[in-house]
Amino acid sequence: MRRALLFALALFSLPALASELKPFSASYTADWKQLPVSGTAERSLKALDNDRWQLSFEASMLVAGLSEQSTFRLDNTALLPLTYRFERSGLGRGKKIEQDFDWTGKRVTGNDRGNPVSFPLNRGLQDKSTYQLALQYDVAAGKKSMSYQVVDGDEIETYDFRVLGEEVVRTKAGQVDAIKVERVRDPTQSSRKTILWFAKDWSYLLVRLHQVEKDGKEYQIMLKDGTVDGKAVEGRRD
Repeated sequence: MRRALLFALALFSLPALASELKPFSASYTADWKQLPVSGTAERSLKALDNDRWQLSFEASMLVAGLSEQSTFRLDNTALLPLTYRFERSGLGRGKKIEQDFDWTGKRVTGNDRGNPVSFPLNRGLQDKSTYQLALQYDVAAGKKSMSYQVVDGDEIETYDFRVLGEEVVRTKAGQVDAIKVERVRDPTQSSRKTILWFAKDWSYLLVRLHQVEKDGKEYQIMLKDGTVDGKAVEGRRD
């Protein structure tokens, strides 16, 4: 569901977190416009041992399922991916990706749909899950444009984003003040569109995502409920 963007900044700088990581857990409704039924999605961040963290995302519907999991560690305030696992079933061909980040040997190895993958591991490189966390914290830091180097399939791509402004998002947890962010694509290269909303008062937790694929198919997740650092997310009520 996520593809490469065209960017040009920060090729070798590690994404640095402006504030400390806070564990979170969030549940979402998941809707594909072309399908008559809704599904569910779960996203979470939890602390492991030795300064390691685990970021997970799972979505399921009657005819499709997706799971994504990253482990990473913090080096001072820098985010370094360690492992990445992705699996999708239904909605066409299945897909499975495995990546391991060896910071001592400076190498990324793994496989993408059965094809071996190997890249030099340069500073700043992220996987397709950890860059989202870096984005969340860069938005929290007040940045208006962001760029990340990401292992995407058998390539290393640059992902660009820009802040569009503030917007109130109506969720089942209440009305949430959010920062609206867009992935920046060259329209001559891709017709895909991705918009994300991050809750200002809840450590910039992702509360909504809307994706339009190049074939016109639409996908959206919307927050149902969640916790940030053990506190339940509560928006304003009408």
